Parts: sequence; C-alpha cells; structure tokens
Amino acid sequence: MPTRLDHFIGGRWTPPADAQYFESTNPATLEVLYEAARGTRADIERAIDAASKAFDGPDWANLTATRRGHLLRRLADLVGEHGNELARLETEDNGKLLREMKGQLRTLPDYLYYYAGLADKVEGSQIPGMDPAILNYTLREPLGVVGAITPWNSPLTLTVSKLAPALAAGNTLVIKPSEYTSRTVLRLAELASEAGFPAGVVNVVTGFGREAGAALVADRRIAKISFTGSTATGRAIASSAASRFIGCTLELGGKSPNIVFEDADVASASLGVVAGIFAAAGQTCIAGSRVFAHRSVYDELVERVAERAKRIVIGNPLEDTTELGPLAFQDQLSTVESYVHLGV
Repeated sequence: MPTRLDHFIGGRWTPPADAQYFESTNPATLEVLYEAARGTRADIERAIDAASKAFDGPDWANLTATRRGHLLRRLADLVGEHGNELARLETEDNGKLLREMKGQLRTLPDYLYYYAGLADKVEGSQIPGMDPAILNYTLREPLGVVGAITPWNSPLTLTVSKLAPALAAGNTLVIKPSEYTSRTVLRLAELASEAGFPAGVVNVVTGFGREAGAALVADRRIAKISFTGSTATGRAIASSAASRFIGCTLELGGKSPNIVFEDADVASASLGVVAGIFAAAGQTCIAGSRVFAHRSVYDELVERVAERAKRIVIGNPLEDTTELGPLAFQDQLSTVESYVHLGV
C-alpha cells in the first residue's frame, strides 16, 4: 500500500477535504509507516452522501438477497487469498504477534461466509387477523446507512463483524477505523470493491474520534451506529442515538476474571492465566484481567504464574519466537505504567 493513504469514498481513493494527514507509527520499531487522511465533518458528509446514493441506487437497491450473498462470498475468498498480507499489516500497525494475526485471518473469511448464507434467509411472516379480507404480514427491510466505529486491537475482525451482517441485510456503510490502525480497514474496502460491491456501499473515513467519529455519530442520515471501544465513548453514543430514536450496538470494556477452583489442575490453570492476560499484551476485550482463586490453591497458582511470566520472551512481534510484543501506542503505555505505579 502507498505511504500516504486517502479516504475510500464512493469506490475510489478520496483526498481529505482540508488536505490534512497524520502519521501512523509501528509500535515495535517506532518507525513511521504511513500518513493517513485526517477526516473531518466534510469528509464524513461526503461518505454519507456516497452511501445514501448507493443505498437508493439501482445497482444496490435492486440487487437480490441471493446476489448479496454471492458478493459476500467473493469478499470472503479475497480476504482468504490476502490473509498473510493483511496479518502483517495489522501486526505492523498495532504490535500484536504475527502468528496471532495469522490465526485471526485464517478464520475471518468464515464470518463473511456465515452472513453470506444468511442474506437470503431474512424473512417476514404472515399473521392471522380478525378480518379474513385483510392480509397481515411483516416485511424486513434494510435500515439505510450504517455508521461503524472500530477499535485498534483487532481491526479487521471487529470491522468484519459489523460489515458482514450490515451488507447481508442490504445496508450501506460508513466506517471510521481507529486512528492507530487505518490500513487494513482501507484495504478491506478496496477488496470489497474488487469483489463487486457497487461504489458507495462500503466507505472508510480515517481520522480521530473527536473529529470524524463524532461527526459520524451526529449525522441525522445515519440509521444505526455500531461501536466497539471505551465505555465512556459508548455511553455518549448511546445518548446520541437515543435522542434520535435510532438503534446502536455497543461492545464496550470489561474486566473478565479467571476462576480457579480448589479441584483445578493448577499447573494447567496457571498456563491459562498467563496466556489469558499476556496474549496481545493484555489489549483485548477477552483478556483475563483478574483471577479469583480458591484459598487452597492460591499460593501455588501465584508461584506458577509468576515463574512462567518471568520466562516470557519479549521482542519483535513479527518473529516466531516472540511471546509478548509492544503496547499499541504511547498513551496506552502511559496508562499501563500508571497502573503499575498504583499497584506497587
């Protein structure tokens, strides 16, 4: 991919309205990887214009559900074909282990295949009524333009989990990826175009949440918002959506505990505890960030976890021997350091 990345709007690369870009850095090497377009309200409006036009246009509106399924299958094929490329881009962007990213990319096409199979299963129902002369039935229709805001820790997986059902149902999308991981989401939009999705069905505006993200949430043409990220931001999005009576889907932060009972295999459990929190440097919504252990196994568990943690291999996430890569960006490092200081 080029070292300067524009937005992907209406099926083509589109420079930012105010010609502003920002740098994205490899967290493992601190090397500047590329410059991405810094999206503004004007860019979001252009993307929603394109998505609205596509939603109402014959190329998408008249497409059968079966055909939408075919397009999703083709996109799944392309994601599979480019899996190694996409995995490396994600590792360079967010510092997660390459072997973990390859694992995600091996299963990612299955998300798309699954929703491809559902595309022509969206059915209504006939409802018995009081008057036999009146036919009562339900009809499920697409909402319109869906706004998706995605995070930096698993950009493609969490983007596809929003994109696939939205497209299967006949909606169009405007996606705002995290400012730390723009490349793979832009590449996904490019692959969607290659798969045959009409121009404007999948649009990506890169930039910051307080600028592009806020503009996306606030635009009254958005029919639904899907967001993965912090609880504070999710609360603000829910409030905005509620004020306009539109739906929103939120996947927010949590604290997932491991629970170790007194009859547990402590040696095995300790390895699970270590993997659960040190994988992805703990930067995942499924991280085991707490441990509840029965008092009878507590001391042994702590000893085993500490011993295994001391042997973790820290290094370049592109190397097979590395077990722990970098944190994704400087603010994340500062936050973790502050917690360490509180704990000691």
